[in-house]
Amino acid sequence: MRDLSGVFKAYDIRGVVGDQLDADLVRDIGAAFARQVTENAIVIGHDMRASSPGLAAAFAEGANREGVDVIMIGLASTDMLYFASGHLNLPGAMFTASHNPAKYNGIKLCRAGAAPVGQDTGLTDIQREVEAGTPPSEGRTPGRLETRDMLTEYVAYLHKLVDLSKSRPLKVVVDAGNGMGGHTVPAMFEGLPIDIVPMYFELDGSFPNHEANPLDPKNIVDLQAKVREVGADAGVAFDGDADRCFVVDERGEPVPPSTVAALVAVRELKKDPGGTVIHNLITSKGVPEIVAEHGGKPVRTRVGHSFIKAEMARTNAIFGGEHSAHYYFRDFWRADTGMLAALHVLAALGEDVRPLSKLTSAYTRYAASGEINSTVDDQAGRMAAVKEAFAAREGVSTDELDGLTVELPSGGWFNIRPSNTEPLLRLNIEAPDAAAVAAIRDEVLAIVRA
Repeated sequence: MRDLSGVFKAYDIRGVVGDQLDADLVRDIGAAFARQVTENAIVIGHDMRASSPGLAAAFAEGANREGVDVIMIGLASTDMLYFASGHLNLPGAMFTASHNPAKYNGIKLCRAGAAPVGQDTGLTDIQREVEAGTPPSEGRTPGRLETRDMLTEYVAYLHKLVDLSKSRPLKVVVDAGNGMGGHTVPAMFEGLPIDIVPMYFELDGSFPNHEANPLDPKNIVDLQAKVREVGADAGVAFDGDADRCFVVDERGEPVPPSTVAALVAVRELKKDPGGTVIHNLITSKGVPEIVAEHGGKPVRTRVGHSFIKAEMARTNAIFGGEHSAHYYFRDFWRADTGMLAALHVLAALGEDVRPLSKLTSAYTRYAASGEINSTVDDQAGRMAAVKEAFAAREGVSTDELDGLTVELPSGGWFNIRPSNTEPLLRLNIEAPDAAAVAAIRDEVLAIVRA
């Protein structure tokens, strides 16, 4: 039996091409996925990495040999693949490793209607089948292979959800990071009163300009400078597969993802008063406060798209937001789409005479640390030490929904949780001001890194 634990992650499949991931393995994964789904077709998209078309073709071969048809949509952002899965009501496979370096690739799987496939929803079963070398099914008539361009339909669908045609004129710098935003943004904004200033729109999976991960401050430096240089109203950066977006205001200052989540939640609540909004446990506590103030019902959940989507399905939530700049919409099959979140932010700006910094200030209430990672050998032991240091203090409360969350009497809180894939502890802190954040950070890291 093969050991594939190194490539089958909590939410997707990912590894180094040629070493951990090759056409033969992907062909077997395609066959296993085809045996698992009940529909007679699968839709497949891929990003701009040099290895993506070949791996997507191998997956299609595996599915075809199991008698399942394949619809290839070619170059796509991950949320465009989710659109295709929802619009066609078919399971899907997206070939991307998001912002990982060029040597990596991966597969994000979903069931019909863009329902997630993770460890607890089918990914472990696929891993077991492939590790065991399950032979192809016998007597199946091979499935058919067809190609279909979904970009125009994807654009039209998002335009129905957010109408920017009557926006005041805006100048917006967009950094695609040589990723799939360079494919989708031109089509999305064509004919709208939005003057797009493009940065790094050339599709290049080697990421020659910077890593396509806008959550890392060093990767938005160019965007910030360009916004200031051209006097733009806003800047938007997408990650490699364009399912996440990060926003900067007219000063080039970052707009925290929690602020974007609160802004979008309020817009969605105007359409559906009293609706439920999901937020993960390391999103700013300003998000549930603002949701409640606007008549919505905030619901807290664990970090990770499979948990968000499951809770959205359970509660019929209208929207979900994560600290990592993933935004989920009921109107988009509960899937995450950076593009739709960006459209909401620009629509709000286009309806308001104020600059983005003033518009978003109403949705920003606390200071935050961002994610701080520490490499540790004993994750459980270090977390236990942190809990021991804080839990007995007066006015302190703790919970372990996802890692350890500690609420402090000062109004601050922090969460520390282990990485699913690396020997890391991830620390997130929020407090009334930056000085309080720094004090909490220093005390917790002294314990974690002792």
